[in-house]
Amino acid sequence: MAKPRSGAKKATPAAKKVKSTKPGVLKTASKSVAKAAAKLVTKTAGSAKQQEKKAPAEKKAPAEKKAAPAAVKKTAEKAATRVKEVAAAASRMAAKAAAKVKEAAAPKGKETAPAPKGKEAAPAPKAKETPAAKGKGREAPAVPPAVEKPRPRATKLPPMAEPLNKRDLEQLLTAGAGRGVVGEGSLKGRLTVIDGLPNLVVVGRDKRELTFILQGPDQEVLPAYLDHKVSVSGLIKKTTNYGGTVDVRKFSAKKPEVEEPTPEPVETEVRLRYLSPGEVSQVISAGMGAGMKGFAALRGNLEMTGDEFVLVVSNGGTRQQVSYILEGKGAKGLRKYLGHTLSVTGVVDKSSGWGGRIDVENVEPRPSDIRPISREGLDSVHVEGELPTHVEVKLNHAFTVRLQEQPGFTWAIEPTAAKRVGLREANFEPASDGPATREFFFTPRNPGTSEVEFFLAKAFNPGQVERSFKLNVTVKP
Repeated sequence: MAKPRSGAKKATPAAKKVKSTKPGVLKTASKSVAKAAAKLVTKTAGSAKQQEKKAPAEKKAPAEKKAAPAAVKKTAEKAATRVKEVAAAASRMAAKAAAKVKEAAAPKGKETAPAPKGKEAAPAPKAKETPAAKGKGREAPAVPPAVEKPRPRATKLPPMAEPLNKRDLEQLLTAGAGRGVVGEGSLKGRLTVIDGLPNLVVVGRDKRELTFILQGPDQEVLPAYLDHKVSVSGLIKKTTNYGGTVDVRKFSAKKPEVEEPTPEPVETEVRLRYLSPGEVSQVISAGMGAGMKGFAALRGNLEMTGDEFVLVVSNGGTRQQVSYILEGKGAKGLRKYLGHTLSVTGVVDKSSGWGGRIDVENVEPRPSDIRPISREGLDSVHVEGELPTHVEVKLNHAFTVRLQEQPGFTWAIEPTAAKRVGLREANFEPASDGPATREFFFTPRNPGTSEVEFFLAKAFNPGQVERSFKLNVTVKP
């Protein structure tokens, strides 16, 4: 930008004065004052003329003629005083209006910035009209807030309809089905408010939520029970597959339960108790009562597996045999009772369906429950060892099978085979100089040929078989 030729500085244009947005306010105020004064003077002059007209008519009273000009003079002085008061009030109003116009025209807390060189100063923005300066000093009326239009509410209940049957109720509570179902019934759920209207959120059959709008005279009261458990009864309409409406006739609300912090479980010592007769029957039955523990008295035959004494309480010699290992101080010195029937009292712990352990407190010998069959006069066939062979037996006579056992294992046959061939005894025979043996004693009652399989399985797990062998038996009539 080129500098001016002379060394003198270029004068900056002076800031424009802000003109009043209402220059006619003072003029309007002065005009109103003049009009009020003129009216007052005219009224005073008219009253004086009327008094002058009355004065010549009253010639009889000369004293009153002298008093009339004094009254006129006094009235004129009052009128002049009134005019001055009106003029003073008008000037005060004009001064207030002028001050408000200046405040509106001048920006608060801001100074006019000097115009940059080479550019003209921007014109000052016009001041907004204030409600006080608008309409000859009259204030604008306050705009009332918009009143929200009340939403329509259902205040009347429809007449009673037919109650919902089981099929309708099933469709009503199934998400994605049942649109159009109508009837009297009841629903339970959680209350929510959607768009200002109370809604009942019901959990359906497949754990999916259904939403029903609650209508009726109680519609204004129900939002107070937000997030409560609410039960309603009335006319239910399923307008969509996922909700509908309920015209509420009765309702009840329950406060939501506050989840209390669960205290940490305190380890308590398990107190043993006496087993009831029903529990004792489970303890001695095959495949039942696993995990039971308590005081009981059991009766059975005493046997041995290795160095441990075993009490067989039921189904001896079959794969459903239930037996218990005897432990504790009371289980000592029982060898003399091998093969006898004992009554053992103590803490019974059934660890599986086929037995467990007994902490023995008392042992008492008892007579056998089953009388041994007399073998005199019977033609008996004897089988020794695990050699597969064929045996012929006469009807109503006997045959025996003797097998050698191993510690922790026992020989047994299937219960169905034992019934078919006629198993009478499965006797445990201890040996002083060798392993023990088990003798099976049969008395067949039906003629024919059958196959009997013997299993060497674990004492408390008959499903675990070590080995087996088969024996063909022919019963002749």
